[in-house]
Amino acid sequence: MGMKTRSQRGSALLAVLWLSAALSAIAYSLATSVRGEIERTSTLSDSVRSYFLATGAFERALFYIEMGPAPRGGDPSRRYFDPGTTRLNFEFASGVATVEIIPEASKLSINQSKPEDLLRLLQQLGVDPGRAQEIVAAIVDWRSPAPGGLSMFDQHYLSLLPSFRARHASMEEVEELLLVKGMTPDIFYGSVIRDEQGRLQPRAGLRDCVSVYGSAGAVDANTAHPALMAALGVTPGAVAAIVQRRHAIPFRSAEELAPFMPPGSPGAGRLTVGGGTIYTLRSTAQLRSPNGTLSDLTRTVSGMLKFHRVAHNPPIQVLRWYDN
Repeated sequence: MGMKTRSQRGSALLAVLWLSAALSAIAYSLATSVRGEIERTSTLSDSVRSYFLATGAFERALFYIEMGPAPRGGDPSRRYFDPGTTRLNFEFASGVATVEIIPEASKLSINQSKPEDLLRLLQQLGVDPGRAQEIVAAIVDWRSPAPGGLSMFDQHYLSLLPSFRARHASMEEVEELLLVKGMTPDIFYGSVIRDEQGRLQPRAGLRDCVSVYGSAGAVDANTAHPALMAALGVTPGAVAAIVQRRHAIPFRSAEELAPFMPPGSPGAGRLTVGGGTIYTLRSTAQLRSPNGTLSDLTRTVSGMLKFHRVAHNPPIQVLRWYDN
């Protein structure tokens, strides 16, 4: 009788231990889920706050551009905006934001550029020569009429799922390049590569160098990507000198650019200062933590704008807006 009682007690104790372990596992799982949801909610909250900080900086940058060289706060030495400025930095109580000012004239026109310029550009971006030639041929086919009906590239596109045909007219959005034969997301958006020391370095994409509103001739020296300048014939030494100078002080006039690109030098005539009325403003914001450090989370918004040169209501027209 005593042994039976001890056995029952042992079984009961074991059952209690198993039940305790099961309840502990459930409690741990619930705590982990709750903690994960709290972290996701916090991240979402920070993302929303960063979004409004970025859009606020975007609006402030527009105000500064409209004010132009007017003195800020009555101080003649502090102007709102100088022509040629490529970025504006803002400090807010809740964080910081940087607004990049990128004229579309700093990029090649994807609809009007010569095939040889596009080919050199793709090669400067690290694209294999064979693939680069295929992409250029596909771009020319896409933007050109097809009087004979289906082109060779159309036959390829019609074999895909879903199938489609080339526009055979000017591209309306630069993202159409993603559809042309041979194009990949890495070529279009850019990628990350390792340099000779094994460090990760960003590699520009084609979208950083071409635009439907871009230039068919000279591009803006203050904001043109180094790969594009090299593709236009500017020597590596001149590219490095121009990038170093514009980081310190933007070029204000063609006269300031002349010493870097004397007549007869490679690429002469392919760089200019300013030009065009269409700009992309890209605003990137970071929140400030209670301890004063900046958050690792960043949020970017951008808009493509047309600034009208004559009296126009409104004076600025939004062509495209990117929430993220």
